[in-house]
Amino acid sequence: MTKTNTTVARLRAATAADHDAVDAGFGRYDLTNAGDYHAFLIAHAKALPAVEAWLRDIPGLPAFRDRLDLLAADLKALGEPMPAPMTFEAIASVAAGWGAMYVVEGSRLGGIMLSRSVPEGMPSAYLGAKHLPGEWRELLAAIDAQPADEAWIADAIAGAKAAFDLYGRAPEA
Repeated sequence: MTKTNTTVARLRAATAADHDAVDAGFGRYDLTNAGDYHAFLIAHAKALPAVEAWLRDIPGLPAFRDRLDLLAADLKALGEPMPAPMTFEAIASVAAGWGAMYVVEGSRLGGIMLSRSVPEGMPSAYLGAKHLPGEWRELLAAIDAQPADEAWIADAIAGAKAAFDLYGRAPEA
């Protein structure tokens, strides 16, 4: 049974519509089509570097395994340069960082499922960059272990919403 009062449960519930909107936006890409796959990766390349750089600048967050190099390598293999990253703006707080990290690391889970659609022979290091065993559960447990009062949770939700917003705008940027 999932607890509904944990920080992660509250974060998930508060951002469910944001998550659904990003999924719908990226769901328009047919990853079996080379042109759509290129466009999908380019959209991610506009968002991911900005949020990963922002996360690295937030003190107090755990180290994370970024995926920028994997994304750049996939684009290079497709003959595509890295696009200019978008600007990521969120409250510069540790709580907002945890919220944004929840989104970035959650996209790693979705990437594994999406990687199954990428045709053989197409580069898929970025989408195939799965979590190490237990890594996702450890992140969720770490979020729930934070001394979170209502203000902390509000900042975490704001950070997650900002990350979802960035990804949501990337296909049109």
